[in-house]
This record gives sequence, structure tokens and C-alpha cells, in this order.
Amino acid sequence: MAQDVKSQLTGLLQQSLASVAPTATDTPILLERPRDPTHGDFATNLAMQLAKALKKNPRDIAQQLLNELPVSALVAKAEVAGAGFINFTLDAGAKTAVVKAVLAEGENFGRSTLGGWQKVQVEFVSANPTGPLHVGHGRGAAYGASLSSLLTFAGWDVTREYYVNDAGRQMDILGLSTWLRYLEQHGVAVPFPPNGYQGDYVREMAKQISAAHGAKYVHPADAVLDGTPGLPEAGRADDEAKQQRELHLDALIAKAKTLLDQDWAYVHQHALSEQLADCRDDLEEFGVHFDVWFSEKALYDTGLVARCVELLEQKGHIYVQNGAKWFRSTAFGDEKDRVVQRENGLFTYFASDIAYHLNKFERGFDKVINIWGADHHGYIPRVTGAIKALELDSDKLQVALVQFAVLYRNGQKASMSTRSGEFVTLRELRKEVGNDACRFFYALRKSDQHLDFDLDLAKSQTNENPVYYIQYAHARVCSVINQWGGELAALADADQALLSNPRELAIANKLAEFRDVVESAARDLAPHQIAFYLKDLAGEFHGWYNAERMLVDDAALRDARVALAAAVRQVIRNGLAILGVSCPESM
Repeated sequence: MAQDVKSQLTGLLQQSLASVAPTATDTPILLERPRDPTHGDFATNLAMQLAKALKKNPRDIAQQLLNELPVSALVAKAEVAGAGFINFTLDAGAKTAVVKAVLAEGENFGRSTLGGWQKVQVEFVSANPTGPLHVGHGRGAAYGASLSSLLTFAGWDVTREYYVNDAGRQMDILGLSTWLRYLEQHGVAVPFPPNGYQGDYVREMAKQISAAHGAKYVHPADAVLDGTPGLPEAGRADDEAKQQRELHLDALIAKAKTLLDQDWAYVHQHALSEQLADCRDDLEEFGVHFDVWFSEKALYDTGLVARCVELLEQKGHIYVQNGAKWFRSTAFGDEKDRVVQRENGLFTYFASDIAYHLNKFERGFDKVINIWGADHHGYIPRVTGAIKALELDSDKLQVALVQFAVLYRNGQKASMSTRSGEFVTLRELRKEVGNDACRFFYALRKSDQHLDFDLDLAKSQTNENPVYYIQYAHARVCSVINQWGGELAALADADQALLSNPRELAIANKLAEFRDVVESAARDLAPHQIAFYLKDLAGEFHGWYNAERMLVDDAALRDARVALAAAVRQVIRNGLAILGVSCPESM
């Protein structure tokens, strides 16, 4: 409805513009809703845009435009304001007509064709499957899922994708950690490396291997430790000590692969399968679904990583230094060049990442959106540079950064280190506050802004809790409709002209904004705008509900008010569906 009103107002202004400035009819006409409702329902700065070309005072041009504006029942008042704005106040009937539109379009109200059905891939979460998802991952999951739903609602053809890092060192560390816990359970005392994965979930995977295969994979401690460099004394945190710990860990991985031989693949795969299955289940329970789970290992199996490096080499972007192959990423704005193939012939994680992006482009997406943690900010120039070096359109890539979420329980900040095992899992958080609070609270801030997750507020049933406040508005409407007891289809014939008090007109205006908000949020990759809008809509409704009787004796007015309430309910449903939040009918 807002779009229809805007297009009609735009048409009126175009006619006025053709009369006032026939040589400037290509001037874009921008109509926006003023922040202060006393300034009308829509405003345009068209006069100020024309001032330079016409060499006139913007206020004089604005008055000329108003003088030539065709008469329309749509407009109750139009006036010049400020430095040359034109403010429009709509006729009450034009405002309340949105109610019929909402009830007629139902779950499709607010949908847009802005995206033109372009194919867009949204890749998000993509956490290493080395342990349970924690509350930090939860924010990326909620943002990615909400953004995907938002883009779909706004007219894009969206593919949701999870990139599984199943080929790198982190998975080897998890496999080793599982095997060492398995040895421990069989009485083999190998000191557990401090930089291995420490959580109870590792012991659980070791128990599963023992239950299925007994002592099949047991080797003596002397054989495991033979030839491995020693560890530095506990507590040392200098760079040399850190390097010693990493060398010790790598030596243990190499020893595990040698001793287990072909059985290493089983231990490694068991750890991967268990953690990936846990991740899938957790996300599904969270209402986060993926169309594609893409394996990093597949990039190696198909030879795409090697092909990528060869392509970069052929195009002159690779040089060899100390036996390693380096990508000249400084030529594309990166702070330093990057190794893509080590002197031992192994490709780096960056090399597989380049191959993954080549694969994305080869699949024909019109836009590729990567949702990364804010700590990956420095990774953007090198990936963008690699895309340019492969002579692909880097403008198709868009990276949205998600700041870490910090959970506070009883005023204490919770640690989230996956390796140490001291972290709060997403599953624990969902169990404590529920999916709805999780999804909504994660969406309450712009993704690149820091988020402190207020656990006490999320669990409270008060108006200060925004998700409760919005859901309560929905439940109140359900209660009103149940008490009314009529047929919902009959509300389409309700006389909206009876909705004339300021609160009712304000609600109608807010309903009419929904499509504009959807389009703005989609353009900015900002689902938090939907959350803010729903808070405002719920506030308008609660204010009206508390000030006016819905079910008055006058049948016509009663139906009109129930129709308006039903429209509010529908828009809340549509908005919360984008955010992945439920709409209870009673609370």
C-alpha cells in the first residue's frame, strides 16, 4: 500500500515538474517519511534538487511545484517547509486503505520484487566442526538465517550454504584429541597437549570408539611419544613456548597418522561426522536451515585447489620464495603477500578459500554474500584480490561482518574457548531462554555492532523484553478476534472510514511502511531494521489497545477496529517470520 501511495504521489509530482521545469524532468523524485509525524506523511526535497539548475530559491521552486500539483483525493494537505521541502499529509481514507490490502494479501503483504529474482548465495556460520556451536556462532546463524529470509521476501532467489572445513589442521587436531582421550580410557598415559581440544564432547567421542571397537586402536605411550619434541614448562606464554606447543602438537598428529595408518581415516571421520551431525541438529532446532553443505575436501578431491593456483600462476600473480608459492596479494591492496602452497607441497587454507570462491562464481550466482566474524576483517582484501586476479567480477562479492556476542550470566562474562572446553553452547543458551528470545535478541543490533546478550532481560516477561512485547501484541489481537467471534473474511468489507482517531491513523501509517522497511533492510543487509519496526508497531498497537475499546457496541466501528487489529497481527506475523520468531496466540 505504501508503495502504491508513493507511486501515486510520484506521478503527481512528475506532472508538476514537467510544468515547472520541462528541461529537468529526469530529476529523480525522492519521497520519504519524515521522522516527525507533525511534518506530514511524506516529504520530498525535489525543489532543492532543482535549485542549481533553475537558479532560484528552493522555497520559491517548492511553491511553484505546489501551484502546479494536480488536485488529488489522496492529498489532504501539501505545504512548503524548512529550506524547501514539500510535506504531504494524506487523506484519512488513503491511510486506512492499507488495512484492506493487508487482509487481502495476508502472508504476502510486504513482499517485494526488489531483488528481481537474482540468484544470491548466502554463506554463513561455516564454523569448523571441531566442537559444539557456542553463543558466538549463534549470532552468525541468526543473522544469516534472518538475512536469507529477508532477501527471499524482497524478491531474491536465495541459496543458504554452510562451508564445512573438513580438510584442514583443525580437524587433525580434533582427530588427535579424540584418539588421545581414547588411549587415556584404555590406561595409556600420554600427556594431553594443552592446545588440543579439551571439552567433554571429545571424551564422549572416544567412548563411542571404545564401545564400537574396543582396544583396536591402542598403541603404547612410548610409541606415541617417540621422537616428538618436548613441551615447554607449564605457564610459559612467550612466542617460543607457543611455537614449541604447536610443533609438539603437529608431531603427535604425524605420529598418530603413522601408527594408525589406514585406521587414522576412521578416527578422523568419526570425529568429523559426530561434530557435524551435532552442528546440523543444533541449527535445525534453532530454525536455521541450509540448502547446501559444501565440503572443503571436495575442492581437493576435484583438483580445483591445484587448478586455482595454476590459473594464478599462468596470469603472473604467483612467485616462488624459499620453495613456497606466494600470491602477490599486495598488488590488490592487501598488506602483505600470502603463501598458497608451502615448500612441502601442501596447499594453505587460503588456497582452498580461493578455490571455493572460484567455485561459487562458476555456479552462476549474481551475488555472493559471505557472513564472517569481525575478526576476519583483514581477510577481505586478500580474497577480493584473488577474485580480481582470476579476472572475475569482485563487485559480486559482498562481505557482512558479525561482531562477537558476549553472554552475561549473573553479571559474569562467560568464556567461549572451544579448545579449552570452557564455553557456553548455543544449545545451552536456547534451553535457558528459548529459541524466540535467542533469534530476536541476536537480531536486535546491526550485525557489525558489539552485542552483550542480557540473559535476565531475555527471560523476563515484561514490556522491557522486546520479543515478549511484540508477541504480546500478537496474542492480544488473537484474544480480541476470539472475543469478537465473527468470520475473518467479513473484515474485508469493514468501513475503514470509521478509523479516524489519531492512534488509528498512526497505526495505519505504520502498517503502510512495512514494504519500505523490507526493501531498505534488504538493500542494507540489515534484518535488525525489521526488529526495530516491529517494536514500533507493537508500541502503536499497545497504546491504542490501552486507550480505546475494541469491541464497542457500534457494530460497524467494532468491525473496523477488529479489521485494523487483524492487520496488525498479520504484519507482526510476516515480520517475525523473517526473523525466525514464533507468534503465540496466548501468553
